[in-house]
Amino acid sequence: MPRWVRRMDARVSRAVNGHRHLPALDRGLARLSRSADRSRLWLFIALALYVSGGARRRAAVRGAASIVVGSALANLVGKRIFGGDRPLLKDVPLPRRLKKTPTSGSFPSGHSASAAAFVTGVALEHPRAGAAIAPLSAAVAYSRLHVGAHWLSDVLGGALLGSAVAVAGRMLVPAHPRPDLEPSAPAVALPALPDGSGAFIVVNPASGIDPRRPDPVELIREALPGARIHPLAEGDDLAEVVGAALELTPPPRVLGVCGGDGSVSAVADAARRAGLPFLVLPGGTFNHFARTAGVPDVQAGIDALRTGSGRRVDVAELSLDGDSPFTVLNVASVGVYPAFVAERETMQSRLGKPVAAVISAFRVLARAETIDVTIDGRRARVWSVAVAAGENSSASMVPLQRRSLDDATLDVRVLHAFGRMPRLRGLVALAFGQRASALLDRLPLRAELATIESFTAKRVSIGVHRRGDETPEFGHDGEVSTSATPSGDGTSTAVVSIVPRGLDVYSVGPAAAR
Repeated sequence: MPRWVRRMDARVSRAVNGHRHLPALDRGLARLSRSADRSRLWLFIALALYVSGGARRRAAVRGAASIVVGSALANLVGKRIFGGDRPLLKDVPLPRRLKKTPTSGSFPSGHSASAAAFVTGVALEHPRAGAAIAPLSAAVAYSRLHVGAHWLSDVLGGALLGSAVAVAGRMLVPAHPRPDLEPSAPAVALPALPDGSGAFIVVNPASGIDPRRPDPVELIREALPGARIHPLAEGDDLAEVVGAALELTPPPRVLGVCGGDGSVSAVADAARRAGLPFLVLPGGTFNHFARTAGVPDVQAGIDALRTGSGRRVDVAELSLDGDSPFTVLNVASVGVYPAFVAERETMQSRLGKPVAAVISAFRVLARAETIDVTIDGRRARVWSVAVAAGENSSASMVPLQRRSLDDATLDVRVLHAFGRMPRLRGLVALAFGQRASALLDRLPLRAELATIESFTAKRVSIGVHRRGDETPEFGHDGEVSTSATPSGDGTSTAVVSIVPRGLDVYSVGPAAAR
């Protein structure tokens, strides 16, 4: 360290060690310092945040991920490069000393790096939670001075390192958009059903992962006593349930669903075919379409049905090998993404969707094989192709969140497999998105094209060339529900088209003039 840094460290150390001896404070800071060993304190808080749900769940994941990287850099890299001697124990008051003296290098402080990485990562996703944890993080960092384990420069260096890791992670993996997007599609007058009479609503109780949420069936029945509500039971076929409802006398005037994106897409398709307005009540984990449509929760959808407030929104249609098209509200895809969804579904009932998603991504990517495709006549070898209804704000490979409800545009993302280290490039791109992929593409020996190709279109044709006996699977809206039948030359063709203002959906906001 420069001489001026060593002098500063010595002055601060003398000031801390010479401060009045307070037994309760000494014991408390020593216990606090020990509780942060191996980041146990932060991982316990991360677990509590994760269980509490919502944005705090994302904050917990980002905070824990920041700890892993920050701690590894501090302890496995920083200490080996810089090292340095720790303060002499003879200068530290006896009641303050740790029972077990650390023997690793002094710079940087691993405890401070983990504390700063965690609190910064949490704050990037949930500022209030970060502000609540910040004093504890500062106390842990100070405790390393108080117990004589580190110099001030060690603590400051560790804190800067941890914060930088969390900020870099935020740049590579952007924070989840906090505010719901304002619905941009034109308002339309839809049937106002104050007590729900005339509405048929399917409820999928298996959707979502939050065990604390109220029973949606009871909530909907109480708010809409006139509606016909059908909770899906084990063995029920959603298409058959909706089809039977349309044959009732009198038939429903509105079709609705409370469930996840897959259930929402299926009932929306039935509503379009029947020419009925669509009611979406978010009951899943992510609820991408409902959030974009301006229905952030079940009560908002109920209010829109009561007042007749609606929007006319764009949808996409997916047609396989010339068969009748069906509605896509979010994303249609082929390649590793449908396989990822299928893997995730086998674990999400036991682990919850977010944890299952992380594990499934690693498993699928480890054994993924490339596919040969033709995209609008252009041949390519890829890991996956995803086509979203509407331009997306997501920087990931798979579009997730629309920017608008009526831009009459498809957002196409292609994850290429070419050049040197195609699997590594694919893993980075799929796991961390376009920013990280772009950085890797700039390295020497890069390929001529970007690993993630992104463009917009009104219609896109994707031909998948079969290898051996494998039949390619196409997924849409988080469901693996369709398999194309290859033609004579072994090619399965999917055509995705945008349908401008193809669906009337109940949405909060001012109702159109009647």
